[in-house]
Amino acid sequence: MARKGLDSTFIHYGIRKEDMRMIETLCVEHGLEFDWIEEHILKSFHEKKTSNQDIDTRTVEKILEKALQNLK
Repeated sequence: MARKGLDSTFIHYGIRKEDMRMIETLCVEHGLEFDWIEEHILKSFHEKKTSNQDIDTRTVEKILEKALQNLK
């Protein structure tokens, strides 16, 4: 029997577990490190979203630019 309620993935990132698995699969297919995506992009996006900040294209660009800066 399936458990009801929010899973921890959704609580931490605002993404359902099934969707997170899809993101992880895409990372593998494209040679990206899922842990890096999770930590530097998904977490930052979720923090902005839960702090009631407007999430527009520029906000997403800033999140991605900051994450890419960490690669250097």
